Amino acid sequence: MQLIPDIPSIDDSALAARLQARIDGKTKPLGALGRLEALALRLGLILGTETPELHAPQMLVCAADHGLAARGVSAYPSDVTWQMVGNFLAGGAAVSVLARQHGLALTVADCGVAREVPARAAAPGAPRLVHCRVAAGTQDASGGPAMSAAQCAQALRNGRDIVRGLPGNVLLLGEMGIGNTSVASLLLARLAGVPLAECTGAGTGLDAAGIARKQAVLEQALAANLGATGPLDALAALGGFEVATLAGAVLQAASERRVIVVDGFITSAAVLVAARLAPAVPERCVFSHRSGERGHARMLEELRAEPLLDLGLRLGEGSGAALAWPLLESACRVLREMASFASAGVAGPSAS
Repeated sequence: MQLIPDIPSIDDSALAARLQARIDGKTKPLGALGRLEALALRLGLILGTETPELHAPQMLVCAADHGLAARGVSAYPSDVTWQMVGNFLAGGAAVSVLARQHGLALTVADCGVAREVPARAAAPGAPRLVHCRVAAGTQDASGGPAMSAAQCAQALRNGRDIVRGLPGNVLLLGEMGIGNTSVASLLLARLAGVPLAECTGAGTGLDAAGIARKQAVLEQALAANLGATGPLDALAALGGFEVATLAGAVLQAASERRVIVVDGFITSAAVLVAARLAPAVPERCVFSHRSGERGHARMLEELRAEPLLDLGLRLGEGSGAALAWPLLESACRVLREMASFASAGVAGPSAS
């Protein structure tokens, strides 16, 4: 298996025209459903049909720890990563609740949590744990590469393997890892050239002094990895095991023409890496929300993405993707089930 799959551009002007005509012919004024219409068009293009239907949606939450966390870049200790993985699996986390509410199958992947998560049997319908550990957390990127090239490649392959084993045609992205807003900030700064001050935010709740300390550590990480400028090199030097695993998952989902529902800042960083490796990746993505984390707006600009929601969220976990999920279902139902002027016997707009 080649590390980076071939992902062709979705370039189907004929299908786009048919989809737009179908949307415009529904019993409503032109454009009256606003951005839901653009979403319906995108979903039809991704799935290659005028009557898109979403089935067996899969929420994948990737978890890992980061050497940078020891430098005080988060308001929480690293052990919270391990504790929250247990919370996901027990059904008590926000994403667990939202996944249950919306019928999303939840898979939690231990990609490199410092304290190994014990295997457990999952009851039918309960969250499932996947072990794909590369190591017990990354190295401290402020002193050199966070992971080796081999470790990065293994995490990418792990992400691809996970998605290959999942049913359905939709992948929703989530993550957990104390310190991973630092990783997202570093990747945005390095791959998009955004000033680090515009990439660095409060994360789990740092105050102004904490943000300044975090930015100083991240400056050290960029300086310690000056030669890591390509997407794979930057991912290995600055990234985390969960971000690399998610990037692999995104590449696989895109190659299978699944709908990819992106959560917030960290999952967007995984998409940014994947897009640098395969430029057609964002065509398969729906960006669920604009988070309250400082760098996310700049990340969305870099990806030319218009998110569906803006609720000031900054939890991560996949919570924003789960909250946006009903909009995707509604957009598909409108395309499939809403009557046209002709089928309903309703007079259309008068010619001007």
